[in-house]
Amino acid sequence: MALVAVLLCLTPVLPAVAMTAYEAFEDGNRLYRDDLYWAALLRYRQAREAGMDTALLHYNSGVAHYRAQQHIRARTSLLKATQSSDLRVLSHYNLGLNAYAAGDVDDALNWFRQARDQEENAKIRKLAMIAIARLQTERNAENPIVVRAEKRRGKRPFTNFDLTGHVGFGTDDNVFRAPDQPYIDFADPALPLVTPEIMSGTFLPVDFRAKYSVNSLENESFFGQYRLSGRYYTDKELKDANELSHELRFGSEFDRREENRIRRVYSAFTVAQHDETYFDPDDGTPRTFGVAGEPIDERLDYVRYGPELSMLQGFEKFSFGLRIKGQLWDYEETGLVPEYDHEYFRFGGNFQYKFTATSLLRLTVDKYSRRYSDRPSFDLNGQQLINNPSLRYDYLEFGVLARQRITDNMWFGFGYKSTDRTDRYLGYNDYTRDSYSFEFHWSPGRRFELDLIGNYRIYDYPNAFAFHNPVAGPKTLETADGEFVASYRLIKHLSLVAEIEYREVVSTDTRIQYDRSWYSIGVVWQQ
Repeated sequence: MALVAVLLCLTPVLPAVAMTAYEAFEDGNRLYRDDLYWAALLRYRQAREAGMDTALLHYNSGVAHYRAQQHIRARTSLLKATQSSDLRVLSHYNLGLNAYAAGDVDDALNWFRQARDQEENAKIRKLAMIAIARLQTERNAENPIVVRAEKRRGKRPFTNFDLTGHVGFGTDDNVFRAPDQPYIDFADPALPLVTPEIMSGTFLPVDFRAKYSVNSLENESFFGQYRLSGRYYTDKELKDANELSHELRFGSEFDRREENRIRRVYSAFTVAQHDETYFDPDDGTPRTFGVAGEPIDERLDYVRYGPELSMLQGFEKFSFGLRIKGQLWDYEETGLVPEYDHEYFRFGGNFQYKFTATSLLRLTVDKYSRRYSDRPSFDLNGQQLINNPSLRYDYLEFGVLARQRITDNMWFGFGYKSTDRTDRYLGYNDYTRDSYSFEFHWSPGRRFELDLIGNYRIYDYPNAFAFHNPVAGPKTLETADGEFVASYRLIKHLSLVAEIEYREVVSTDTRIQYDRSWYSIGVVWQQ
């Protein structure tokens, strides 16, 4: 980056000082103008030894140290020069140049902002604004507000291999999502009183990701990616809460940047497998069917596969994107109860506008559908008769997200989404959902990061009943969840991560109502 240097060309008129010191100082300035920085520094030192101790001497010494790439000494001398009201603005700007040359972009931005926010020197103020703008364009910002420093990209290697592994240890205070109070089960004709049993325990979270890319073209790469994620409970009586997922992707990525323009295209085909036990939340036992108690505990295991495509076109102030996804979800066959097999289609787009370098607004719209092949639809009285048409839900969702950066290391955002679901048969399971979100990020230091995320959703069911039984009254549903993540980088590739998660579900269908908290600590290795 070619930043404009404000050096001796803006040096004020030299004061009259002791002759020998003055001569050494003048000779140092002459040597500096001849690009003989080390010789100039020798003369400046002679001037100090001869008794000169002025802010101008510190300023010129700092600039010469900067030119000689002695950045620590340059900072020391320029800080001394800031004590002079005549040289403070020039020193702030040159401290920014020095910090940038030393590789500390955050410190450079801090000094440039101080030079920008003064009213004494219009020329320096303009140069500082240019420097800030150029530094910010060097930041990698998939989201222009969530800015994280990007290593300057040189010529890409022909292949890349990225590896990330996360293992930890955590506690869960409600493993099976059991309601916290007894309830009458209106879904059972006998109307029994159910007393749930809340179980807690410890678990091991696992997340492993590997990606191999071949950069065969200048802006395009082809990749294969694998992910393993899951949660394993250490107590034998809680093993039915274990979950495990595998996901394999093959595709291509196109990323081209020219000045203030960005174009990205992502396409992939995904195959994934998910395993979990279909259990009764009230006591954690595997589900059975009928008087004979035939097991259906594998009902929620599935394989999903399908293509997806997304593109992003970005300009200086605004960007827009499109996305398409199609998947088949193939659930385990039980032969006793209807399966959850379905087709999933999604079409969406977004528009984003940057009001300033630190604030943006994003608008999104998505239309998606889930079409079940084996599950029958519901009648308006809540009955799911076998001869009813196959279940189909269509969704239309609008969203808005606003983000604001407070400092280089801190930003926050608010979001809202309105979702309308249509039950295509008789409308029994129609709902509208209002979702509110909050996110906050802070990096107190180079090694430490904090993230806070919160979501609240409220559902309005105009036709559905709690327990699918008119006697239980209308169905209501509210959910709230929050997540706090703190990470500390121990060494280059290894970080310590602590997480706290909380979720609350409130409903007139009390069998799905619960509170749950997770606490975990682990390590992340990233290569």
